[in-house]
Amino acid sequence: MDIIQLVDNMSEEMYLRLKCAAETGKWPEGTPVDKEQQLSALQITMAYQSKHLNSDQTLSISPKGEMIIKTKHQLRSDFPPALDSNDIARFSDL
Repeated sequence: MDIIQLVDNMSEEMYLRLKCAAETGKWPEGTPVDKEQQLSALQITMAYQSKHLNSDQTLSISPKGEMIIKTKHQLRSDFPPALDSNDIARFSDL
């Protein structure tokens, strides 16, 4: 099975498990992964994100497999302007 077929048939639960392994070096239950497993998990995670998720993050992978990097101007336009120029952080009601 190639990576495209794997990603097409992968559940969101499996994606989240692989994402955890790629990010932390451990499976969700705490078992460590080796470097080869971590690299494979990262590749599969990126493929899944490009195929199934529309990301608004600074750095992401497009459905065509290309890396998308937002400019500082694009990032600023994604967020509302500060009400006060002295604001350090803004929090909205959840």
